[in-house]
Amino acid sequence: MKYTRLSKQQFEELHKEFINFLATQSITAEEWKDLKTNKPEVAEEELDIFSDLVWEGVLSKVVYLENISKQHMHLFHLAEKEMKLISVKVMNQEVDLTTSLGFNWFKKNWQSDFVEYLNASKAYSKDRNLDVFGLIREGAVITKGELYQWFDNIIG
Repeated sequence: MKYTRLSKQQFEELHKEFINFLATQSITAEEWKDLKTNKPEVAEEELDIFSDLVWEGVLSKVVYLENISKQHMHLFHLAEKEMKLISVKVMNQEVDLTTSLGFNWFKKNWQSDFVEYLNASKAYSKDRNLDVFGLIREGAVITKGELYQWFDNIIG
């Protein structure tokens, strides 16, 4: 398996897509029930294959990611040939960017000496989607990129 298996909730939300996937594998509802009962390892393999297909589809469309912690914001733009990073570091230990109070402090003080910025870029490895998945596993979330674009316009 290349990524991770979808959660039970994700499978439930993708129920119709999973049925279509099984149909492309020429597996009927009866055969699926039989596989789960008599060949659970084959059923597990089908779940893994479907999970990887879903991840591939999602990851190939991701353009922006954000990873925000107490004192850092890592904002990623996943361009065609490289990933670009805007890193924000708050040096006021009393500020927690993950709270609305902390983020409001940041919005008022983003130009102060208590905030550092760094721009960087990095070429993808052989597998862009695995690179993106790695960032998600580390806590990044998929976004529309408003924060990245705002900073890119201001400091880019």
